[in-house]
Amino acid sequence: MHTPTFAASHAVPILSGIGLRPPHYQRVLQERPRIGWFEVHSENYFGAGGQPLHYLEHIRDMYPLSLHGVGLSLGSASPLDPVHLRHLCDLVRRVQPGLVSEHLSWGRIGPIHLNDLLPLPYTQEALDVVCDHVEEVQDRLQRQILVENISSYIQFRHSTLPEGEFIAEVARRTGCGILLDINNLYVNEVNNGVDPVSWLDAIPSAAIREIHLAGHDRVGNLLIDTHGTRVAAPVWKLYAKALDRFGPIPTLIEWDTDIPLLDVLLEESSLADALMREHHAFAS
Repeated sequence: MHTPTFAASHAVPILSGIGLRPPHYQRVLQERPRIGWFEVHSENYFGAGGQPLHYLEHIRDMYPLSLHGVGLSLGSASPLDPVHLRHLCDLVRRVQPGLVSEHLSWGRIGPIHLNDLLPLPYTQEALDVVCDHVEEVQDRLQRQILVENISSYIQFRHSTLPEGEFIAEVARRTGCGILLDINNLYVNEVNNGVDPVSWLDAIPSAAIREIHLAGHDRVGNLLIDTHGTRVAAPVWKLYAKALDRFGPIPTLIEWDTDIPLLDVLLEESSLADALMREHHAFAS
């Protein structure tokens, strides 16, 4: 197993965080709200300068930071995009985040990038590709990354491994961590009949480094992972089960569309903190 280094000096605390979005830059700088940490999408800060990076660096001086990528395409059969990987390395060196994560998905065929996070067939061949790519990223960054389970609306008939076992094996073989997205797991339970308890049981506790909570919408019989509403009650319930299984974990409130007032995000984060405190009390 490859064991990458981890920059503990900027570690994300075991508290809730929220996604940092441009409408909230000014208020965060002026008021310094009580929040454990912020997460941003890495690709939004790949430029060498400009206003977004200016704000990010100032907020980084006040709060721990996590970088969350959407474009590496770890599951693509083609090699990783060297330009994308170079930009990520530059950003990591510049802001020294506590966590770096990417989706366990694919979205690129050669030079063609698809604007989506597409599911993988959970086969040995796909596992080998993903592990090679994860190790390449970690070698370039000289640190651990996290891989996130995605929401999906189809399943491949020729998959030979359950998703939870697939992700656990990626972590075992590469030494990467896991970003557990509770909303995605619940969406896949409803859409694809995934058993969330068996899924959680397949994951080694030590590998879970971050949790995401988000909202979804229903379209007919499908749940769509929109990140545009409050966290739904069944997702909070599944989050509580995850806390029982893994213990308190840094937890992000993820909200990417129809961005609400900062106060709404802070309210959601306070609910996550309250559940983590309850778990601490229960465990003690």
